[in-house]
Amino acid sequence: MELTRVHPELRQAVRRVPVLPLHRPRVRRMLRAAQRGLSKDAVVDGVLFRDLSEDGVAVRVYEPESGASGAGLLWVHGGGLVIGQPSQDDRFCSTVARDLGLVVVSVDYRLAPEEPFPAAVDDCVAAWDWFQSSCERLGVDPARIVVGGQSAGGGLAACLVHRIHDRGGVQPRAQLLGCPMLDDRTAARTELDEERHWVWNNRLNRFGWSAYLGREPGGETEPYAVAARRDDLRGLPPAWIGVGDIDLFFDEATGYARRLREAGVDCELEIAPGAPHGFEAWAPEAPVAEDFSRRSRGWLARAVASPDA
Repeated sequence: MELTRVHPELRQAVRRVPVLPLHRPRVRRMLRAAQRGLSKDAVVDGVLFRDLSEDGVAVRVYEPESGASGAGLLWVHGGGLVIGQPSQDDRFCSTVARDLGLVVVSVDYRLAPEEPFPAAVDDCVAAWDWFQSSCERLGVDPARIVVGGQSAGGGLAACLVHRIHDRGGVQPRAQLLGCPMLDDRTAARTELDEERHWVWNNRLNRFGWSAYLGREPGGETEPYAVAARRDDLRGLPPAWIGVGDIDLFFDEATGYARRLREAGVDCELEIAPGAPHGFEAWAPEAPVAEDFSRRSRGWLARAVASPDA
């Protein structure tokens, strides 16, 4: 894919984003160590945050100093299922907490290939249960919590929504899926290997899915392993799906949005022109990224609004 297809506001930044050999254990160890050492300066003023580990659940909690609105967001970070941790989304999570008055709980889930499926989605379920049981002390209405995530986190968030739906009980108010990693069958399309997808290409995608599933992607899958493999999407909460039109995940994200709508689920689809994978995270100050983020936060604010607001 030629650089000319990338939005002009993103071209300089995208050239600085390396494509890393994540299949090498040493590289993953180095990246994870670097991410653990990230500065906390990305947390915006007016937000208190802390890391908690209780009953086997590890989360980072962001609370607005000015007082919570009574709503919450359970957030799942990206990283191709093999790297990443909550600190990488400090800016996003703390901005949402400050601007929307949400209590944000970000899941520190186990990573593949050391911990393959169902470890990550199990951790997300445990975090949801912890959030629900902690609502009173956090000042959150259990029925006003949105589930969201970016990239691999978006795919895990979608699978989490499926599991919550099937077991019953309090359901998420909505689901916020940013450039979500939804379908392992994309990774099985080897013809995509020759196309240069900026930031996240299909070779990386294949490694991520293989590490998580414990086998080559595209074959049989277990329930809740791959969001797009679910047949029945009826009854799921409203969704917002955002993706760039040159993202490797464009087809699977737009396809999932279409299927949600066909199943009677309200779904807002936001497509960013000339935007590679995860652009709002690595070029947050570009006007196209600011507009994309503003739209997602606007949808989120409407989704969590109380009926009498």
